[in-house]
Amino acid sequence: MFEPGHLHIARPALQPDDVGYDIHIRYEIAQTDSGPGMHFTMEGEINGKSFNEAFDMPKDLAYNFASEASRIAEKHGLPRATEMRAAHTDYDLMFEDIRQKLDMKSGDPVKPEHLE
Repeated sequence: MFEPGHLHIARPALQPDDVGYDIHIRYEIAQTDSGPGMHFTMEGEINGKSFNEAFDMPKDLAYNFASEASRIAEKHGLPRATEMRAAHTDYDLMFEDIRQKLDMKSGDPVKPEHLE
């Protein structure tokens, strides 16, 4: 479920071998080491284990939040093969909200040092 500044993704474990998760991603405009950007906080549970982690992304990379969120979820126990598909539409809404908050336009340049 999406609302500006917050995405909630949940899936119960339906079978004994399933992975269940309940994850909240909150975000806000912040000053990063590279200038304006977004501050993200991820918290919740993956297979009953709680986690809480934060990360910052500069404006020119903030559109790639899903990649970083997936990396953090995997680090806390979500198998790599698990797709959080139920949130695809919500990810699109979140992406658009981030673009608006940071006044990002198609074709805005990415700083080369952010690609290293």
